[in-house]
Amino acid sequence: MPPKSKVDLYAAIRRDVRAGMSNRALQRKYGVGFRTVKAAVESVWPEPRKQLPPRKTRLDVFKPVIDQMLRADLDAPRKQRHTVKRIFDRLLDEHGAVEVTYPMVRAYVADRRPQIRIEAGRGPLNAFIPQTHLPGAEAEVDFGDVTIRLAGEQVKVFLFAMRLSYSGKAVHRIFASCGQEAFFEGHVHALSVLGGVPRGKVRYDCEDDRVPLRAVA
Repeated sequence: MPPKSKVDLYAAIRRDVRAGMSNRALQRKYGVGFRTVKAAVESVWPEPRKQLPPRKTRLDVFKPVIDQMLRADLDAPRKQRHTVKRIFDRLLDEHGAVEVTYPMVRAYVADRRPQIRIEAGRGPLNAFIPQTHLPGAEAEVDFGDVTIRLAGEQVKVFLFAMRLSYSGKAVHRIFASCGQEAFFEGHVHALSVLGGVPRGKVRYDCEDDRVPLRAVA
């Protein structure tokens, strides 16, 4: 079976070179030229393909005009901003863009509008909010069904899990039902193992409809 990728081809050629196969024999075996064999011997990774320049379109000459309209929209009232149709109509009426189609304008505006907002410093910021937890202050509880193999059979059971937010220490317990008694018993067991009750709050993420959903106690 021939190699599936160029990386695999290079690896196969290098293996055969180490086994003593000649360049000409490698060319016949893999159906490649002298340069390919030479490149495989010299480098583990094939050279990346050259990126072709973007193909010119009939819209290219009008892109600066569209950009100008989109930049003007940054400070315009919402109801006065350009729709794609308005941009298309202006290109036809004011610039004679008779060879430009509506789908071409729509695709360009969809890509360019958010870019212009970012260039103007008005785009969405990539940010994150770090979570901090004090020791012993918070915990998280999950209570939902899981499937286990018991005595050779697939059995649906219910897993109670309590995890301390700061340390990550967790307690798990399996129940045959998801009733309120099991829910409370899971708390008693977990708090006993952990050695106390969180001082702040406990977050809940429970799948069963008989216990609070995503509640914060």
